[in-house]
Amino acid sequence: MEQQIKAYIEKYHMIDRGDKVLVGLSGGADSVCLLFVLLNLRAELGIELEAVHVHHGLRGESADEDEAYVRNLCRQQNVVLHVHRADIRAYALERGVGEEEAGREVRRQVFTELLKEREGSKIALAHHKNDNAETLLWNLCRGCGLKGAGGIAPAEGVWIRPLLAVSRLEIESYLEKRGISYCTDETNKEDTYTRNRIRSHVIPYLEHAVNRQTVEHMAKAMEQFRAAEEYLEAETEKHLENCFQEGCLHKSIYECVPEALKSRVVYQVLCRMAGKSRDIEVVHVEMVQELMEKQVGRRVLLPYQLEAIRCYEGIRVEKWGKKIQGEEAQLDVYEEMPESLMAKRVSMRVFERTPDMTRFPEKEYTKWFDYDIIKNTVKIRHRKPGDSLAVNRMGGRQKLKQYFINEKIPKEERDRVWLVADGSKIMWVVGYRQSQDYQITEHTKNILEITFYGGKEDGRER
Repeated sequence: MEQQIKAYIEKYHMIDRGDKVLVGLSGGADSVCLLFVLLNLRAELGIELEAVHVHHGLRGESADEDEAYVRNLCRQQNVVLHVHRADIRAYALERGVGEEEAGREVRRQVFTELLKEREGSKIALAHHKNDNAETLLWNLCRGCGLKGAGGIAPAEGVWIRPLLAVSRLEIESYLEKRGISYCTDETNKEDTYTRNRIRSHVIPYLEHAVNRQTVEHMAKAMEQFRAAEEYLEAETEKHLENCFQEGCLHKSIYECVPEALKSRVVYQVLCRMAGKSRDIEVVHVEMVQELMEKQVGRRVLLPYQLEAIRCYEGIRVEKWGKKIQGEEAQLDVYEEMPESLMAKRVSMRVFERTPDMTRFPEKEYTKWFDYDIIKNTVKIRHRKPGDSLAVNRMGGRQKLKQYFINEKIPKEERDRVWLVADGSKIMWVVGYRQSQDYQITEHTKNILEITFYGGKEDGRER
């Protein structure tokens, strides 16, 4: 197996002679296997090794035992170890993300900082074929393009994943034959997380009822998807340089782009203007593509404070600036809602109301507001003292606290409910009620549409 992994490392040019490699070492079977394989290949590859362990502060004594095991293992193998302790639960609450995602973010930060501090060159992670199969299924179920169907990349910059060459069964067999112990994270068996459910139920069912080689076949398919993605990325870049100039996506040139690449070009435009790619999703690309067929002057609001405006040449993409009538903008939804959460879970657009608009959306998590009567900066935030809600068309108002009591919303949940606010006036208690103050009327000229994605959970911080 070690030579199989060595061949995989060489195939994807993961390591060069003289590299210092930091190994993510949780103490579980996968990371322990990775450490021993690299230790045994160290001389052949000509590399230095150090290990990194992140204590998440979530599992009490079990996590302490994992850290003690890792310390003892590295002492026995004469490997330099770096241990970092983090409060993942507090980090997750502060940023409005789940604990699983918070853990990934913290680990990435720790690894990156240590790489620089230790003058390292690569970070080795212990993802394997089964992890990749889980990722493929998860991505397909959530909705993804060819890139998502490619699963986890073997190498991305300084990040390398040598164990993608082997399966979980091969890893466990390797450790058993050599009498190497490891820690077991009991939370991996719980059905709390989606990935765990895919691991414990979906893949075993596919292997039993469809094909025993399910994971292997998925791995080969993902290699083909990644190769196709690399080719399409190169072609997309060529067309992007032609049709996107000085912040404008030129319609006449864009229309000549092959159909298979059009959405990719728009995606790259948004990523380039945002300065990042994470959380730019299919829905945002579709909004811009639909805008291309609208009248000059129409616009949509996008993540990362971007705005797409239909102009004579095509579509101009820029940071939020002018209101429809040319006045100073009144929207700044990023001020209090974490940007990463905003980008993933909320989309907005402003458009003119036309005479044929007689029906308004009835979706629980898409609301329309009279854009022209907004007085202050619109914010997506949690409750504050003084917040109130218009509960009838006669102007009757109710303190938000009293509204929560009337709705029987538990006290522990009230600070986690997202609100769309115009000053102290609540425009929308997300997942519950829209204020009567901002309803569309016969006098409405411009409409602000806000959508929260993902159902009722998305009205609350997770």
